[in-house]
Amino acid sequence: MISPHLLLLHTFSYTTVTTNTCTCSVHYLPSQDPELLWPHDPRPLRPPTPATPVPRAMAEQVSARTDPPEEQNDDRIYMDYNATTPLEPAVIQAVSEALRDAWGNPSSNYIAGAKAKALICKARKDVAAMVGGTAEDIVFTSGGTEANNLVFHSAMENFKRSSTAGDQSSGGAPEENLNGRRPHIIISNVEHDSIKLVAENLQKTGQAEVTCVAVSKVTGRVEVEDLLGAVRPNTCLISIMLANNETGVVMPIRELCQKVNGVTKQSGHSRILFHTDAAQALGKIHVDVADLGVDYLTIVGHKFYAPRIGALYIRGPGSKTPLYPMLFGGGQERNFRPGTENTPMIAGLGKAAELVTANLHDYQSHLRKTRLYLEQQLKEVFGEENIHFSSHFPGSETLPNTCNVSILGPRLRGLTVLSCCKRLLASVGAACHSDLCDRPSHILLSCGISPEVASNALRLSVGRATSLADVDAVVEDLRMTVQLLESEDGPFHYSLQGRLNSDS
Repeated sequence: MISPHLLLLHTFSYTTVTTNTCTCSVHYLPSQDPELLWPHDPRPLRPPTPATPVPRAMAEQVSARTDPPEEQNDDRIYMDYNATTPLEPAVIQAVSEALRDAWGNPSSNYIAGAKAKALICKARKDVAAMVGGTAEDIVFTSGGTEANNLVFHSAMENFKRSSTAGDQSSGGAPEENLNGRRPHIIISNVEHDSIKLVAENLQKTGQAEVTCVAVSKVTGRVEVEDLLGAVRPNTCLISIMLANNETGVVMPIRELCQKVNGVTKQSGHSRILFHTDAAQALGKIHVDVADLGVDYLTIVGHKFYAPRIGALYIRGPGSKTPLYPMLFGGGQERNFRPGTENTPMIAGLGKAAELVTANLHDYQSHLRKTRLYLEQQLKEVFGEENIHFSSHFPGSETLPNTCNVSILGPRLRGLTVLSCCKRLLASVGAACHSDLCDRPSHILLSCGISPEVASNALRLSVGRATSLADVDAVVEDLRMTVQLLESEDGPFHYSLQGRLNSDS
């Protein structure tokens, strides 16, 4: 069996952070959240142990692997599951077996090829079942970024073809009804960069008009009236994420879809395609495409303990909902996404989806219990008056695992706190994309969080393997770090010091 470590290799870079009271060398892990960091330690990060029970034979096989002694003694605690997740043991097994037994080309007729094709077919069904769709609605991609780009490409191409041909069957409008206007796209102002930057590029190059709808500073979500107010006669696509990766707020996608469809029917507006990026939601909350009413839904494997590939749900691809390929080649994925399929990774994605379908209730329950305990411990140790939760919005549903907290104080910027923690591995969010960038998250600012509070934000996201003991250790790590940073006398001396000293 191939070692799981071969599937989890990363390249590290090093830098040094100096504060008023300490100097910390930190690693930077290339990821979708570049702010992930931890104190200098030459030992490689050991992936968190997944919580899902595994068969005895498989457990023995995993435990038989020989890890370096220093890895076995690693006591760092990972709380950045919104950034990425380790592979479940069952997923590692599925990937390994596919590498060994299903190495053939899925388009071939011999046994190895037939095995590969069968694995892909099963994975397609499992992924579809996870989101309440059918296998025919799933197209595998390299990841969430490609899936999101494919949606924008398809909406643009559909608008272009519908406008020039006046093809009402595809939901478009004749060119004369649009007065030659460019297609109009609506997104929210808290989207992932794989949505935000695509839209910005289309606008910058003159290919589309783009409106960014601001989330409510009260609820942290896109409100119906704000979205409807942005709709124009030439609106062809709306893309709103299902759940935010920093605040954990779940958007009211079902209500938004229903209202948009109602308005278009009443006004005779041409069809507006609706897309949601479900990267942060899958494996944490129930996701059903029929209930949501969306045309497209993005699936990202590495957010729910699967390999780093993805998939796109399309409601009736090419028939009910337009889908146009960005690539051309061998005709795989029904010509929507050509290229020889990555069978092992697809098999792993399918297995992870199967686990979500079977265990979602248990996952949710554990994540919610652990996150609530984390928040309670933070309040008890630091005092409610000394912390602010940017993941609490009245009336809004939030992800069960996400705690965005700021420990208040001028010396306690999020990046500084994390760089000095001895055990906690977490991030300050997805706010910046250059080394040592210490600006507050634009996501939090967009949600009405003050710059002072946003600058101190820590995004703590728990996972299936996170225990209450882990929470206790992390809170103690934060307590000691804050005590260190606030220990010197001077104008920045913080009232929390007395509380921390009394607890020492």
